[in-house]
Amino acid sequence: MRALIALLPDQRGAAAVEMAMVIPILLVLTFGPIELGNYFMSEHALIKGVRDGATFAAHQDASNYDCTAPGSVSNTLKASVEDVVRGGQLTTGNDRLPNWDSAQTTFTVTFSCVTQAADGTGLSGMYKLNGGNVPVVTVTASLPYRWAVGNVVFPASGLKVNASEQATVLGI
Repeated sequence: MRALIALLPDQRGAAAVEMAMVIPILLVLTFGPIELGNYFMSEHALIKGVRDGATFAAHQDASNYDCTAPGSVSNTLKASVEDVVRGGQLTTGNDRLPNWDSAQTTFTVTFSCVTQAADGTGLSGMYKLNGGNVPVVTVTASLPYRWAVGNVVFPASGLKVNASEQATVLGI
């Protein structure tokens, strides 16, 4: 008992204990803004890629979009759109984001058709052509987020970066 009482005024390990308590807070304050910036940069890159892909798909020949059977586009067109979304060009280049080949990555190109109302209103100009059916292409991508500092500070959470864009098909 006397030995325990003798240790009470001893201050030699106090700084180490205080530092051990403060380190988690310092790590979050240091690496949190880095991760947040990295996430927003990744999201911006994916949104730009998906927007480019939707614009590219909207400028393809209108015969690629059959409004009598809306749904998926041909595999050739989907592969071309994916190349534009991934690297910004039709040929396979550098990916805008890592993890594109991950098993958790999803990529879709679909289209639907907006039709003219029964009373003839709702569409105008060039969209009245083609029997009043207007194809609208939708490009969607979802990739696993890659942490800037790894899973050192923040635990792995299955966080994903998602983007979707629609464009009215103009044809060529």
